[in-house]
Amino acid sequence: MADRQLRIPVMTHPLRTVIYARFSTDMQRDASIEDQIRSCREHAERQGLDVVDVYSDKAVSGASLMRSGVQKLLQGAQDNCFDVVLSEALDRLSRNQADIALIYQKLQFRDVLIETVSEGSISEMHIGLKGTMNSLFLKDLAAKTHRGLKGRALAGKSAGGKAYGYRAVIHYNASGDPIRGERKIDPTEANIVRRIFTDYAAGLSPKKIAEALNAKKIASPSGRGWGASTLHGNRERGTGILNNELYIGRQIWNRLAYIKDPETGRRVSRLKPEAEWVITEIPELRIVDQDLWNAVRARQGAMKVKNTPTAIWDRRRPKTLFSGLMKCGGCGGGFSKVSQTSFGCSTARNKGKTVCDNMATIGQAELERLVLDALQNNLMDQEALAIFCQEYARERNRLQAEASLSRNALEKELAATRKDHAKLVDAIIAGIPAEHVKDRMLALDARRIELEGKVAREADPSPIRIHPSMAESYRENITTLISQLQNPDGMLEAKEALRGLIDRIVLQPTEPSGKLAIHLEGALAGLLMISSDAKRQKGLSGRTQVFEDIDELVLVAGVGFEPTTFRL
Repeated sequence: MADRQLRIPVMTHPLRTVIYARFSTDMQRDASIEDQIRSCREHAERQGLDVVDVYSDKAVSGASLMRSGVQKLLQGAQDNCFDVVLSEALDRLSRNQADIALIYQKLQFRDVLIETVSEGSISEMHIGLKGTMNSLFLKDLAAKTHRGLKGRALAGKSAGGKAYGYRAVIHYNASGDPIRGERKIDPTEANIVRRIFTDYAAGLSPKKIAEALNAKKIASPSGRGWGASTLHGNRERGTGILNNELYIGRQIWNRLAYIKDPETGRRVSRLKPEAEWVITEIPELRIVDQDLWNAVRARQGAMKVKNTPTAIWDRRRPKTLFSGLMKCGGCGGGFSKVSQTSFGCSTARNKGKTVCDNMATIGQAELERLVLDALQNNLMDQEALAIFCQEYARERNRLQAEASLSRNALEKELAATRKDHAKLVDAIIAGIPAEHVKDRMLALDARRIELEGKVAREADPSPIRIHPSMAESYRENITTLISQLQNPDGMLEAKEALRGLIDRIVLQPTEPSGKLAIHLEGALAGLLMISSDAKRQKGLSGRTQVFEDIDELVLVAGVGFEPTTFRL
């Protein structure tokens, strides 16, 4: 296919271009990324484009935008770091029709062009046609995969996943290719399954059964200890040891559909109509006899379905102000409601004292009072702020020293490249035919442009400027947020903002009183953000920016420093 010429306005300098490459399937390999980059570099050279950076994603599906390479690329476009995005094909950027349209819109808004090796300059027509084709490809691939798995399920073979009590068996055909999907009963695990069914039918609760298994140090399916939910699961969805009909030689496949959430990129499951289930009898895989299975079903009773008209996104909201942030100092597990007014270690109650013996509790009202008071008065004072800024400056200096070494190496290579290029020019002047050195001169010139771009980006960081009223501003904003907890209109935003200031709340049992010591770890990035009155903070108005480089500082604080800790 002849190279298409990129349709661009006349400019006096080469367009700054970034390359994006991606592979996602097992059929590809790391070298696929390098192949794509090499192809794009050759295309850029032919088109006279100046490649200034490369973004890539390895082994990540193109059906989601939750990819670090794509997110960095979009951020770079927002920061005006380049003029053209170059990729091997449009489907490398995304196979999802809505996502590729969104990428195109964002880049168009920033006056950034999209060029591909296979399709040339991308326009709205390509977005519509290729986006539709890529979307259909994904659907077709999913349908073919589903069809193949259904064939396995109908043949009584495993169509994915590993059930506790069984082990995989691989046979080979005459050509030596593996025949997958075969299973056989694991005698040791099968005995554990029968024990669980027997104990439950005898009246023991899933919690007590899990405690006993952990006390015997019996390995769980996850390897992280037995819990009550591992046993009782969800009867309607067929999850949990006690609901797995494979134990009576009956395989049910296609009960659940897994759909990717477009907001998070994560898969969520949905129960399918029973008419779509694929049910296969496999008597040789039975572990539990029918009488024991029926006894368990009788004890479970009729299926109870709660009438919950509340929208699912409301049910997923934290039930209390600090739900999900509390951790046990003994085992690292979560703290949850153990009574109407108190919290306790979930692991100690669900998996037994052999896993965690922290049985101390704390009242919800007392915990919230102590934590809110600490947020208001202890987690951001002027002395602590000064110490942080000293440490931040020291870290920036260390990183700058490392960057200087890298910059020196780049400058040396740049000087050598310019020198070699000048020698070739002198050689041509001296009479050597230009065609003999043309390729070498082009390569040196491309490398020179690339090195100049890298050296230009290695700029010295600006000094940190600290506003003297940062701590005062923090306390004012915290007071405002706490007061909004009593206001129905601003309560949800205030809760969300306050939770964003906390990394975690560790509740550690103390001796000999047995009471809980509270270690509050502040999320430093959130604390700095609210202290700076950043406009992105919900429920707060923006004022003077405390740090000129607040975005970078908050990023570094979020990943490079220990959280602020205060003991209550």
